[in-house]
Parts: sequence; C-alpha cells; structure tokens
Amino acid sequence: MKVEMLYDNDVTTNYLQGKTLAFVGYGSQGHAQANNLRDSGFNVVVGVRPGKSFDNAKRDGFEVYSVAEAVKKADWVQMLTPDEVMSDVYKNEVEPNLKEGDVLGFSHGFNIHYKEIVPPANVDVVMMAPKGPGNLCRRTYKEGFGVPALYGYFQDYSGHAEDLSKEFAKGNGAARAGLLKTTFKEETEEDLFGEQNVLMGGITALIETGFEVLTEAGYSPQLAYFEVEHEMKLICDLIYEGGFNKMYKDCSNTSEYGSYVVGPKVVGPEAKQAMKDSLENIQNGKFAKEFMKDYRNGFPELYKMRERSEHSLLSEVGEGLRERMPFVKEADKYSTPQAEA
Repeated sequence: MKVEMLYDNDVTTNYLQGKTLAFVGYGSQGHAQANNLRDSGFNVVVGVRPGKSFDNAKRDGFEVYSVAEAVKKADWVQMLTPDEVMSDVYKNEVEPNLKEGDVLGFSHGFNIHYKEIVPPANVDVVMMAPKGPGNLCRRTYKEGFGVPALYGYFQDYSGHAEDLSKEFAKGNGAARAGLLKTTFKEETEEDLFGEQNVLMGGITALIETGFEVLTEAGYSPQLAYFEVEHEMKLICDLIYEGGFNKMYKDCSNTSEYGSYVVGPKVVGPEAKQAMKDSLENIQNGKFAKEFMKDYRNGFPELYKMRERSEHSLLSEVGEGLRERMPFVKEADKYSTPQAEA
C-alpha cells in the first residue's frame, strides 16, 4: 500500500504551540529531540535520574528535574528511555503524574503495542519515530535539513492527535526530509523485523559467516576482515546514495555478475523462511516476551551473547586494524550512546 509523504508545507496546524514538552531520557534520541524542539521555539524540560544524562542536560542549558517533577510541569511527555526499562519508569514516575489532556509521546511503539504500558483513556498517545540515530537527527537539523520520520497515534483523546504528531515531527526537522504515516503496530513490527533480519542480525551474521569461511579455508584474518566487514560500509554507502543500480554501476561487471548468480543461493529459501518465522514471533509477541523475560532476569542471555561477540576473532582483528586507520577513528566521534532514564 502506497503511503503519501508529507513535508513542511503540508503541516499547517498549530496545536503544539504553547505546550511544555518533557523529554524523559537524555541519551541518543533524547538529546537530539530535546535540542531540536527547543531550537524550533518550544518550551522544553528534561526528566532524568541523577547521573551522566542529568549532568549533560544541565550542561546543555535545560531545566532538568526528576522524571516525576518533569511530568507534572509538562503538557507533553516524550518517552525516550530504553525499551526494557520504559514500563517501570512509566508506572513509577510518569503514570501517577499524568493529567487529563496530556500528550504521551513515543519514538518506538514497543511498550504500547505489547501492552507493557497501558495508558489512561484521557490522554493522547502519539508517535514520532525518526528513521535515523539521534546524532544524525541533531546534525542534519543544525545543517538545515533532517531525517525522515514516521508519525501516527494510538489514542486520540483531544481529536487532534494526528496533527500533534505531525507538528512534533516538524519541530524535530523531520518534515524537511519527509513524513510517513504509520500505526504503533506497523512501526513496531517492521522495526523489529528490520533490525533482526537485515540491518543488524542479518548483516552481522552474514559478515561473520563470510569471515569464518575465508579463515577456515586458510586465508588471513586481516584479509578476510577487509573483504567482508570493512568493504561492507563502502558498498552500503553506494546503495544509500543511489540504490542497487548505483552500486552495480560503480562496481565491476565481474562483481555484478557474481552477485546475481551467488547472492540468491546464500540468502535463499531457508533464509526467507527464517525471516518469516522471525516475523511471526514478532507479530505474536513471542520475541517481546523472551526479551523482557531476559531483562527481568538480569539479562543473562544478552550478556552471554554480547561477551561472545566482543571476543570473537573477527572483533579482535577488526579492533587492531581500525586502530591504524585514523579516518575510522574520526567517524567514531559521531557514535551515539544508548538512551538513559
């Protein structure tokens, strides 16, 4: 189904004007959105626990409060903590302080869609989900542009929830690049699917498997790293700039021919079925339950898998090579931290 893209000139209502916006969390997205909305002329406060995020928000000139106090002062509460802690923050500090007519905002639908958070009936529940990391949202905003975003609502108490979500997206600079309408269900399921099967899970498994095949065949780990991980960025940059066609035009006929012949064998029917199984587990809530169970048990599975990844041969070889590539170290300064409550 085709969805119409909206831009700055398409967002003409003014329901957000005069509202105080509280950002709960000041990590990657919290930092970017709070600064962007303030620069767009809105009254912004930050709600966060004492610590690094609190100090960073203070340094950036915001009025910073506990989460509970920020919610009391606000008309709009934007939830930007990590998914796994969000429901606890909401139940303990946000929910008791919400007022009739407030707006509860999200940038990912996980907690609403899987009912970790059940909002009261007398507030608007809206979404503005940028299609890019916080550092990019902030940097492109300052450059006069922005990253595209999804907008939508789960609950329309005021009768203006959709307009509010569009206005918030415009304030974040996203309407300069384009807005797409969505639902909490659609955004959550597509986002999880993309992360698990392509953007993170799929691409890292593909790189690691290629690295293993080469090194097990006797090729040097350093050569294998450059071939399957380092060059991945260069290829993805070409795809980002102009799609598959630009990528193929900028590469050799040999590589293009081999891509057509071998690619569908590597990512074939078994991989497609695994993706379908993954999507089913996202749709029926099985993945969300497993993730939240691991979190509530102290993340034993996550930490075990993280440890294995951090100490793999591929990680160790890559770390050593990147230390000798100053241009990679320069790019690293744009990396972003996880959101913090």
